[in-house]
Amino acid sequence: MAETQTVNRMARGKGYSLSSPPVLIYNNNVKHKYKGHKNMSIKKQLLAASVLTTVALAVGGSLSPVFADSKSDTFTYAISSDLESTNPITTSDRWGLTFDNIQYSPLFHVEENGSLTPVLATKDTVSSDGKTITVDLLQGVKWSDGQPFTADDVVFTYQKLADKANGNSDKFYINNKPIQIEKVNDHQVKFILPEKSASAVNNLVTENFIIPKHVYENTKDFSGSSLTPGNVGTGPYTLESYKQGQEVRFVRNDNYFGEKPKLKHVVLRILTDPNTTDIALKKSEVDASFVLPTELKNLKGHDLTVHAFSEDRVGYLGLNTHVKKLANKSVRQAIFYALDKNEMNKAAYLDKKYYNTPTSFLPPKNSFATTDVAAYKTNVGKAKALLNKAGVKNLTLNLGYTSGDAAQKIQGSLIASQLSKAGIKVNVEAVDATALSTAIHKKDQTKYDAFLNGYIMGTDPYQYTPLYTSTGFANYWQYKDPAIDKLFTKGDLESSASARQATYKKLQQKIADAAVMYPIVDNKKILVMNKDVKGFSEAKTLPVYTFADWSKLSK
Repeated sequence: MAETQTVNRMARGKGYSLSSPPVLIYNNNVKHKYKGHKNMSIKKQLLAASVLTTVALAVGGSLSPVFADSKSDTFTYAISSDLESTNPITTSDRWGLTFDNIQYSPLFHVEENGSLTPVLATKDTVSSDGKTITVDLLQGVKWSDGQPFTADDVVFTYQKLADKANGNSDKFYINNKPIQIEKVNDHQVKFILPEKSASAVNNLVTENFIIPKHVYENTKDFSGSSLTPGNVGTGPYTLESYKQGQEVRFVRNDNYFGEKPKLKHVVLRILTDPNTTDIALKKSEVDASFVLPTELKNLKGHDLTVHAFSEDRVGYLGLNTHVKKLANKSVRQAIFYALDKNEMNKAAYLDKKYYNTPTSFLPPKNSFATTDVAAYKTNVGKAKALLNKAGVKNLTLNLGYTSGDAAQKIQGSLIASQLSKAGIKVNVEAVDATALSTAIHKKDQTKYDAFLNGYIMGTDPYQYTPLYTSTGFANYWQYKDPAIDKLFTKGDLESSASARQATYKKLQQKIADAAVMYPIVDNKKILVMNKDVKGFSEAKTLPVYTFADWSKLSK
């Protein structure tokens, strides 16, 4: 969607839909110093949020003007679409999560290698029976309004996250039984599990951004796309103004618990046209942006640096099983056999150094991933035979993709061409990111038979339950199979690593056979930055959020 993605907030990955790979370009004048206890990683689950209205979320509620950037005290980051949400209880889109990562903090972040880095916590302890997780909190932390951060804020936040009315609660239940959170003292909380869960630590203590109880304790509804006021956090910067469709401006948080942020402002400038972004990068009107490999040649010779990194993202073609034409598994499998993901990836990403090719619903480098599944190697003859067996002729599909996403545009065009060889017509429609996200989240939707999207869910297969279980809130394919539900639960409750591996292999085979999601790519993000930006290494790149610690950037 700019990026419609499903990001899992729980473990290194909240589930969210993501489009193209990030390439980061930055000015070397921006400096970063990285402090381990504040490292940030990825958020989890996906939620489609409503379009945000133009609003400056200052305490007074008035709209602050959009100021001209100061090249010396501002890091300006071009993003490809507007934010779908800024509410940490519901956010699941890439740029909404980026907002949360700048203004708020989680207990822990998940590193790219799966390890946990403390942020608002200092350590976690799991009881011998595996059913209690105790978390010690970092002391001396203040909210940006000067009030102290305590265990009350943590308990309050998790209670709102676990509230089913807010739509993002799946991870706070084990076997349909709720996980309890209790305050031990001002600097310690504990999670009490109804039964042992292999994924619980990652799901509970990572990538959930804590909100201040003293600000929101009288708020009745947390299911929307924003909170009012929306500018009190523990992150390095807080919201100064937000002009929908144009920019989000942050100002330095003078009460930040880490090292004082190097720059006074961070600005997220919304540029939906890749050509406009390229021009802004060349003119140093923005300091950094993600780009596609196809854009790199055009940016050469402009004092820009390129950084590619993996997000363990799966970009896919999803099929809507709620529409009658796709209710038959043979028809869905026929579509998959007619496709050629290798052709799509070469066209969109040019070189294999920028992508991997997934076979199952898990990213290729996931420790549980297997290639022993139905891979749907291109076979147009088999596709035609399956359609003929199903008695289907003149099949037409309505395919939606995110406008402004160059990779999805290429994929959509090739999908239409490839499926035409099997006699399938595809009407390809470019859709605003928020509109597409809202549409595919809608229960019983029939507007789109197919859609291009992506997700980053985390390292543990159980974190993918929002997408593939019968009642999952991100089950865009509207597919229900009790056998899949049972395999997810079985794998999470097993204590043996080998038993989990075997169970999750069966799960991958089951989902692949269902043919509801055609995995296309695990693409790297390419970040381009102007050479006057300093501190890139100290800030550290992280999937979804771009940087672990924005306070380290300088000029």
